[in-house]
Amino acid sequence: MTSTDNRPIALWLLATCVMIMAMVIVGGTTRLTGSGLSMVEWAPLMGWFPPTSQAEWQEVFAKYQQSPEYKLVNIGMDLEGFKGIFWLEFIHRVLGRLTGLVFLLPFLAFLAMKRLPKSLTPRLVGIFLLGGAQGLMGWYMVKSGLVNEPHVSQYRLAAHLGLAFLLYIWILWTALNLLADQAGKTVQRHPLAGKAAGLTIFTFITAMSGAFVAGLKAGLAYNTFPLMNGQIFPDDYFLLDPAWINMFDNVASVQWNHRLLAITTVILVVLFRLAAGRRGLVSSMGMRLNLLTGMAFVQLGLGIATLLMRVPVSLGVIHQAGALVLLTTAVIVTHGLYRGGR
Repeated sequence: MTSTDNRPIALWLLATCVMIMAMVIVGGTTRLTGSGLSMVEWAPLMGWFPPTSQAEWQEVFAKYQQSPEYKLVNIGMDLEGFKGIFWLEFIHRVLGRLTGLVFLLPFLAFLAMKRLPKSLTPRLVGIFLLGGAQGLMGWYMVKSGLVNEPHVSQYRLAAHLGLAFLLYIWILWTALNLLADQAGKTVQRHPLAGKAAGLTIFTFITAMSGAFVAGLKAGLAYNTFPLMNGQIFPDDYFLLDPAWINMFDNVASVQWNHRLLAITTVILVVLFRLAAGRRGLVSSMGMRLNLLTGMAFVQLGLGIATLLMRVPVSLGVIHQAGALVLLTTAVIVTHGLYRGGR
């Protein structure tokens, strides 16, 4: 292995991506099981360790009993019931800290060994800072459910998930760049690269609209498809005033928007696949394009099933993970076209 071999760096970054995907899955499970507000303190340094004695458990439980969620939702919950929701949130937070270490320690090692290209170091520092901001946003989100109402702000939830997705995309793109450089691929932008980037952005927006659905628990309403209460366009879409706030605060509007964005995403993917075929891209990028198209339909199917079944935890988690998988395939296709895929 020569000093110019950047494959270990790329593999480390891909491992970090796997950790972030695991974070998204555990985070979705935490949200869907109502476990996210079980830990009312952040404790970024000492939060590595769970309660180990009965006295420590009682102390943590007593703090939870002062929270709005206990008083308004889980009044009468015993210690064993509390442990059931505590462990999921604890695992989610520890996994976040482990992800930070998985990124930081190899970064410092590569830096000490002078293995990092000079142009890469500032980017990696930026990634680390964004990761820290994502963790802070997670606590800021939780705090919104610890004041008066036991519900986190859908705005903060979308920001928390959005930062996680952006962090994932940034790391994945960096790793793909290193692998392309290692393979000697020239930077030769394909004419469809811009359209692929637009499709990726649209897919990201669709995923973020899903975060508002989750934050408002809008999936528990209008559990029919394709109509909503027998209507294509719900009567209560403009229930709130001013009109623009319905986009983010109205259950009917948020769910209808997510449906429209999801269906539009599938249509755009199919149109892009057809355009790629006309340009002969199927010869070299056929597998990537087929994965993108197939995953778009799978994700749409998962979303419909989740809605019709009133958001069972398993389907809800798979649907959230599916959004990141779909975004991953879109990023891989886009990167290939920016690096001269034919």
